[in-house]
Order: sequence, then C-alpha cells, then structure tokens
Amino acid sequence: MLEMTYNSVREDLVIPEYGRVVQGMVQHMAGLADRAERTRCAAAIVSVMKSVVPQEGSAEEVDRKLWGQLHMMTGYALDVDGPYPLPERGDRETPPARMTYPSETSRPGHYGTLAKELIAKAVELPEGEERQALTVLIANLLKRNYLTWHHGSVEDSFIAKELATMSQGKLQLAEGLELVSTAEVLKNMRKTSDALERWKGGKKKR
Repeated sequence: MLEMTYNSVREDLVIPEYGRVVQGMVQHMAGLADRAERTRCAAAIVSVMKSVVPQEGSAEEVDRKLWGQLHMMTGYALDVDGPYPLPERGDRETPPARMTYPSETSRPGHYGTLAKELIAKAVELPEGEERQALTVLIANLLKRNYLTWHHGSVEDSFIAKELATMSQGKLQLAEGLELVSTAEVLKNMRKTSDALERWKGGKKKR
C-alpha cells in the first residue's frame, strides 16, 4: 500500500493561487547548478504562471510582477539573469502607510458632500433673499437625503436642527417654515426606483 500524503502535512505554498505544481517547478529550478539553465527554467516558469492565473495590465507590467512573484517563491533567493530588478524582502513586508479618513464629526455621511459645499456657499452670502432661498433649498436636500437612507419619516424641526449644527448656527430656517413633504419625497423616490427597474428590464430584453 502506498502511503497517502495530504496537503495539510506538506510545506505551505508561498503564493497559493499558482498551486503546488508551480511551487515544485520553482524548487527544481532553484536546485539547478548552471546559472544559464536556471535562467531558462525561470523564464519557462514565468510563462506557466502567466497561463495559470489571468493577469491584468500591460505586457511589461505583467512580466515585472511575475518575475517578482517568482523571486518571492524562492524565498527572495532567485539567482538568474532576469529582465527586471528584483524586489527586496522589505518592500513586501513593510506595511503601507495608513489611509486618512474623514473624522466622524466632519459630516453626517448620509447628507453627502454636495450638502456640505452648499452650506459653505450659503454661509458666505450676505443676509437677504438669496441666502434664505439657498438655505431652504439645502434644508430640502437634507430632508431628501435623510429619507433616502432612513425610510419612514422625519420632522422638519429635526432637519432644521441638523442644518444649524452643520452650519455652526449660521443658517437658520424661518419659524414655522414647511419643507417638502415626506410623502412627496417618498413618492418621487418610488418613481425613480420604478423607472430604474424598467430601464434595467429593457436592457435585459435587448
């Protein structure tokens, strides 16, 4: 009886998507004594890697990436006359710099960047009809955006408080002003959704 060998007891693959066969080819290549033969074998392995896993990018970008991955699969010990400079181990192991994200207090996400920009514009305007008209427009925009993400209803007084907070108290709605009705907003949202569904259905038929 032949003894069965399972992957669970084998050496871990460096890059699993290329499979154990390619990893075995890499180990064979690394054991070749002649440098020219190792170089030819490395080029053949890169060609196999290209066929095993679909690659994206220009031909040069793909080749540069594959030669770098081959170098990684040898434990950063690839000794051949390759066409590109090989990456250093530190390049792979050094974590990327942390991305900067907006702070939680920068703006409520469901209102969007447009609302923030309009508020900044309204604050710059002098007191008068134009500023008040823009303030009402912004308040209606906030209400529509709020209802888009929070299905149900919302009081105009709540939107007025949100607007005041986002503008640091510089934009205030007139007492008793009525914004666009929740029913009208939800009605328009349903019309838009239905139109989108019809458009999608028409595309599928074509």
